[in-house]
Amino acid sequence: MSLPVLGTVPACAASSETTPLSTPHHDFTEQSAALSPDRTVNTACQFCNSNCRLKVDLKAGRVIGVRGETEDPVQSGGLCVKADMMPELVYNEQRLTTPLRRVSGRKGSPDSRFEPISWDEALDTIARKFLSLRDTGQAHTIANRTTGRMLRGSGSLVARVFAMLGSPNNTDVGPVCNDAGANALSATFGLGNFTNGYGIDGATGEEDLGSARYLLLLGTNQAETHPVTYEHILREREKTGAKLTVVDPRLTPTGAQADRWVAPKPHTDYALVLGMLHHIITTGRHDQDFVDRWVLGFDELRDHLVRHRYTADWAAKVTGVPAKTIAAIAEEYAAAKPAAIYCNAGISHQLGAFDTYRALTFLAAVTGNIGVPGGGCNFMHNTWPGDLHLPPLKAAVPDRRLALPVGPDYFAESILTGRPYRLRAIVSQGNPLVSSANTKRVREAFEELEFFVYTGLFMEEPAYYADIILPVCSGLEMEGVYMRRDDRAIRWQDQVVPRVGESRTDPEIWIGLAHALARLDTKRPASDWREAFPEEWLDYRALWAEFVRRTPGTAGMTEQRMRSRAEPLRWPCPSIDHPGVSTLYLDHPSWYAAAQALDAGNKGKRFLTPSGKVEIFTQELQDKLAPTGHGALPVFYTHPEVTGDHPTVRYKSGFVTSPINPQAVTHPVSIGPRRGRAPHAAYPLMGMTGRPSVVHFAEVTHWTRTGKQLNGIRLVQIHPRTARASGIADGDLIRVESPRGSVTGTALLWEGIREDTIFVPNTFGPAQQVGDIFGAPRYEPANVLPDDGHYDNLSGQQAFKCFACRVVKDDRG
Repeated sequence: MSLPVLGTVPACAASSETTPLSTPHHDFTEQSAALSPDRTVNTACQFCNSNCRLKVDLKAGRVIGVRGETEDPVQSGGLCVKADMMPELVYNEQRLTTPLRRVSGRKGSPDSRFEPISWDEALDTIARKFLSLRDTGQAHTIANRTTGRMLRGSGSLVARVFAMLGSPNNTDVGPVCNDAGANALSATFGLGNFTNGYGIDGATGEEDLGSARYLLLLGTNQAETHPVTYEHILREREKTGAKLTVVDPRLTPTGAQADRWVAPKPHTDYALVLGMLHHIITTGRHDQDFVDRWVLGFDELRDHLVRHRYTADWAAKVTGVPAKTIAAIAEEYAAAKPAAIYCNAGISHQLGAFDTYRALTFLAAVTGNIGVPGGGCNFMHNTWPGDLHLPPLKAAVPDRRLALPVGPDYFAESILTGRPYRLRAIVSQGNPLVSSANTKRVREAFEELEFFVYTGLFMEEPAYYADIILPVCSGLEMEGVYMRRDDRAIRWQDQVVPRVGESRTDPEIWIGLAHALARLDTKRPASDWREAFPEEWLDYRALWAEFVRRTPGTAGMTEQRMRSRAEPLRWPCPSIDHPGVSTLYLDHPSWYAAAQALDAGNKGKRFLTPSGKVEIFTQELQDKLAPTGHGALPVFYTHPEVTGDHPTVRYKSGFVTSPINPQAVTHPVSIGPRRGRAPHAAYPLMGMTGRPSVVHFAEVTHWTRTGKQLNGIRLVQIHPRTARASGIADGDLIRVESPRGSVTGTALLWEGIREDTIFVPNTFGPAQQVGDIFGAPRYEPANVLPDDGHYDNLSGQQAFKCFACRVVKDDRG
């Protein structure tokens, strides 16, 4: 099959400027009695990790306008289309306004009926169930699944409740988001965070990421997922002339800005990076001085690459990218000083996510592009320092069993098979009925689940499986620290409008549950619960002050300081007079002060590994990873549903302690040839899921009229030649079928995608009734298609970026 021509933009992507019918020269809202705001509130957008400040104008208590922050040089007044959707979450007839309990109906049925109850009734019901399980030795069968939409620190409160109950299964959204990048960064450099910052570094007065001379983007469509920070990078690129290379199996608005767009076969980025490493090291293009001073394991890496023959020619056969192109990218990246790597879900949502990210950290290390402005490994969403700390618990806590495996979304496996034990009660802040792989199986599990609590804004898909439903606040209805920018930067946001109905914030829900447990617990004194969750924490300002006092590296991030800034403030920030760290591992006093604040044992360390150096290979790391079937020097493998004959993983039946998340277990794997028959005779194409467009962020934007008006149709991208071979024309109704199930959509013929690949937009779901007014179909989730049986056994990351599939015309439409 032929590929899109590298370095060119297909005709389908050609753009033309349109001229509005008229161009106004005056703003006729000025001096309008009705439209002049009587108050403006500073808050922040909740929809992506650009973390834009919103200046929300109000009149008579109602939102009349949303503007960007012009005093923030990164934001530069910019906003994307999603900013105007924030008020649509408030003024929305579909909002949940009161707690509900199930009255009748089979779990999952749209005919399920619920009745309003008080918050006390709802929380008491949950508390009774949790205590009943605890008192019968079943505390470990209680689980929680958080999401990124909560006020920062909510997870610390959840963890406290679970510690006191004795359950190990307080999980987060990471395995369906971007955990693998953080895990790899931590293993190699010491911290699991995005390494560099947007804008001026307050410590040096110099531009950080904007000073890059080379930008290498793999699996990240920043124009649609991080539009405002990407715009900043493009503005700075105009000054520096930095070369931009985008690696993605399909052309996106991000790739349209690139000097070179490279379209590898899905799930083969790992091979591309290994080929680049081999070329750089064997041709002497690495930074020997940096390696000699700061890197452990370089010789072992070189020998490993040579022994396995991970050449550019080998990588070309795996990826479908010409060897000369792989070599050219390697040479350009190694020669440019500084050069920055960016990645997002396109890398995270792969079977080999941890090992691919590790190989990318090696790329930065051997070229000296770590700990320097304009360089680094900028893996999206790995933005926060970990748990925000609370005072130590005075109450005794029970011993806990090992947690369930971190991935894929092991809840379904646990409920349906009882391995390693069966979950009986779950609280969810996210939407596992849309976000988890092999959705049909997840649906079956939640039908069988004994007790389920859904917290959310709307009657999303999981709400119909719930026993108790709790209404939460939207972003404009609460005060505190909500979203964060990828470069570890946060803002304080003020509450803009009154809360809708009886909605509460997540901290209030968990503190309220703790007090319900205090009322009903007959085995633990009520004072234990009340002292662990003081009522003053219901005021988020008091809770944040506690976090600032207790969390290493956060002492300078006070509410007052953030309120006074137009720009967000970056972690780590160990004191009020510290500017916050932009470049992690920078050889500069500001970094060493921050590193020591994180841990006194870091004094004098540049990298926060045990050795104080970049650790590519150490025997300790090798021994740590070996029980899982992996090693410090990763070998190539990919998903068994990638076309061709490649090594893959085979899962063993037992469990070992996870070296990445040692509170949990994982299945060990062996790496070798694919076993059994390949699915490609019946399912010849490779499918990927991803963000529909800049309009949408997760499922929540599908509950706004603007979201459904602009992008309410699932447009499945197919190369014209592939479509013609199946008798499909542009705009036809189609079905995408995989071995797990099928979904419908509308064919979008797009020259900017590989002929062997199709792209299925995710985040659509059957409960999204807002689109009915526009005649938008109700779709099955795209995650019906991927396999939940193949996942990264180190990070728990789900493999959404490749599944065997076929496309047929949907004559039923």
